[in-house]
Amino acid sequence: MSLKTKMIPLAGAIAFAFAGSAAAQEVVIKIGHVGPVSGAIAHLGKDNENGAKMAIEELNAKGVMIGGKKAKFELLAEDDGGDPKQGTTVAQKLVDAKVNGVIGHLNSGTTIPASKIYNDAGIPQISPSATAVPYTNQGFKGAFRVVANDGQLGGTLGRYAVQISKAKKIAVIDDKTAYGEGVAKEFVKGAKGKGAEILVQEHTTDKSNDFAAILTTIKAKKPDLIFFGGMDAVAGPMLRQMKALGVNAKFMGGDGICTTDLVKLAGDAIGEGQVVCAEAGGVLDAQKTANDNWKAAYKKKFGVDVQIYAPYVYDAVMTMVEAMKQANSAEPAKYLPVLKKIKYKGVTGDIAFDDKGDIKDGTLTLYTYKGGKRDLLAVTK
Repeated sequence: MSLKTKMIPLAGAIAFAFAGSAAAQEVVIKIGHVGPVSGAIAHLGKDNENGAKMAIEELNAKGVMIGGKKAKFELLAEDDGGDPKQGTTVAQKLVDAKVNGVIGHLNSGTTIPASKIYNDAGIPQISPSATAVPYTNQGFKGAFRVVANDGQLGGTLGRYAVQISKAKKIAVIDDKTAYGEGVAKEFVKGAKGKGAEILVQEHTTDKSNDFAAILTTIKAKKPDLIFFGGMDAVAGPMLRQMKALGVNAKFMGGDGICTTDLVKLAGDAIGEGQVVCAEAGGVLDAQKTANDNWKAAYKKKFGVDVQIYAPYVYDAVMTMVEAMKQANSAEPAKYLPVLKKIKYKGVTGDIAFDDKGDIKDGTLTLYTYKGGKRDLLAVTK
C-alpha cells in the first residue's frame, strides 16, 4: 500500500473528528409556533408564522451563544385551524417534541386550553395575539402575552364609541368564541360606563356567513353603532350584508377585524370612516421607525403587507431568546425566572410582564378605513 493511500483514511478520520467537535459545540433549541394556517383565518395564521420565521432566521444568522455553545434554532410550526380541540392536539405534539418554548396560539379559544398542556409540561408560552382575560388569570407561571387584553381593548373601544363617535344607541354581536364574547363583554362595560344604551346583544358563530335575521332585528332598533366581537372572516360578509339591507350604523370591532384583509373581505361595504377597530398593541413615536423598517423587510421577504400580529410574534420569539441568553440556558426551568423579569426593547415597543404574565403598560392602536386602506386614528393606553 502506498503512502498516498494510507493518508486518505487518516485525513477522513481527522475531518470526522473536527466535524464531531463542531457538532458538540452546537446546541439545538426548538421553538414551537402555533396558529391557524388553514381555515377562514389562515391569512392571519400565516402572517404570524412568517413573523416567527423571520425571527428564527435572524437569530441563526447572528450566531447566538447560549451555555458556551452556538445555538441552532429550529422552528416547529403547527396548525391549530382556529379549533380548540386541534389546538390541544398540536400542543401535546410540541410537548412530545420537547420544545424549549412556544409562541402562540393566535386565538384566545385555542390558546387557553393549550396553555394547560404547556403549563403541565413546564414549557413557557408567549401568545402574540390572544387577548381574552382568562388566559393569564389561570395562575400558570409560564403563560405570557405581548399585547393588551380584552379589558383594555374592549373597554377603550366602548369609551371611544361614546366619547368620540358620539354613539348613544348600540347593538352588539359576538361569535360565541372566547375572544368574541370576551371583547364584546368588555366593550359593553366601557360603553355603558359612558352612558350608552345597549339596544340588543345578538350571537352568531365564527363560521357563519348569513346574518340576515340578526341584522334585520338590529335594523328595526335603529342603532348608531354596531359592535362585533369576532374575526375579519365574519366581519367582512357582515358588512356586505349590512349594506345590502340598508343598515347605516357605524361598525366597530376589536383586533380580530383590524386587518389589511378586511378591505378585500368587505369590498365597497367598508365605506369611508365607517369602520373603527383597535389593534391590541401600539407603537409609540420612539419605536415607529424600527417598526416601519421591520414591516418593510417583511414585505420584501414575503411579498405581502403585514396583516396585524407578525411583528408581535417576532418580538415574542426575540424576548424568549433574550431570556435564554441572560439565563445562559435554554432549559425552561432555568430561563423562565429570567423571562418573568425581562425587559426587552422590541420593534413593537418595550416588553416587560406583570405578575400575571400580561404586558406592562400595554398600548392600543385605533384605526379606521379610508381609500381602501387602514388609516391610523390614535395610539393610546
